[in-house]
Amino acid sequence: METSKVYFTRNISPEGLIQIFDAMGVKLKGNVAVKLSTGEPGGHNFLNPLLIAPLVSKLGGTIVECLTAYHGKRFEASDHWQAIRDHGFEAIAPCDIMDENGEMQLRIDGGKRLKNTNIVGEHLRNYDSMLMLSHFKGHQMAGMGGALKNMSIGVASKRGKAWIHSWGNTTEPDEYCNFAENQDAFLESMAEACMGVMDYMGRENIVYINVANNLSIDCDCNSNPQAPKMQDIGIFASTDPVAIDQSCYDTIMNSADEGKDDLVNRMLDKHAIHIVEEAENLGLGNRNYEIIDIDNKGNV
Repeated sequence: METSKVYFTRNISPEGLIQIFDAMGVKLKGNVAVKLSTGEPGGHNFLNPLLIAPLVSKLGGTIVECLTAYHGKRFEASDHWQAIRDHGFEAIAPCDIMDENGEMQLRIDGGKRLKNTNIVGEHLRNYDSMLMLSHFKGHQMAGMGGALKNMSIGVASKRGKAWIHSWGNTTEPDEYCNFAENQDAFLESMAEACMGVMDYMGRENIVYINVANNLSIDCDCNSNPQAPKMQDIGIFASTDPVAIDQSCYDTIMNSADEGKDDLVNRMLDKHAIHIVEEAENLGLGNRNYEIIDIDNKGNV
């Protein structure tokens, strides 16, 4: 049975990020996009710019984002730029709101929800490779936010987010909540959107890092997230987005941390693992994985 490698370190530090990237033995070519969440103003659990700055600099990367489909402080480009500045990201690297000037459609060859179409920020065409740098945590709609959510909702344009949330029924941000009753359809749509991004960029040109710290049950898009109850876990890295999200999910589910219950219940309530299941069904990666603990120079 085929397995994928997931690298792990408990060292949540700038040095730990560089070490785990190097452990993968990959090289990102050309113009490198670093996709992360810049965080909704009011929230504070997003990745610290000082944590990620050395790795972004090492890659010569540009931090990329897209506008939100909900009416917060990142819905309009001017407000989103202010959030990027206020949260310290513009100080560490070039930044780009990829749908600030428009969007483009990506072909999806498969799936049952998005009518073979993913809608992303048009600036995606400016990049040759991508680091999907995700803060792994809970999420009030998806159940969990990791590599797959970051690659789907995160790379989608404002209208593309509505398209995914409504499982291919509308591109209007004010209408997508009308389709919230079918949770599995939403999760399946996110998996399909990932296929569009991976096939467009080339699967060999995207790598994935999940930082499992500040483990709130709420996403970084929440302006008032619940305080984390679990202890920080560490950093996971892989060339397989399915394996990395599965390994983070399993780590939380199997944790002895007494504070895990709220996060476990959030993931179960929203059937969070279904995005991983559907991504594997679409051929995006393997749920079978091998953890390589780089702190101990061996397998867990």
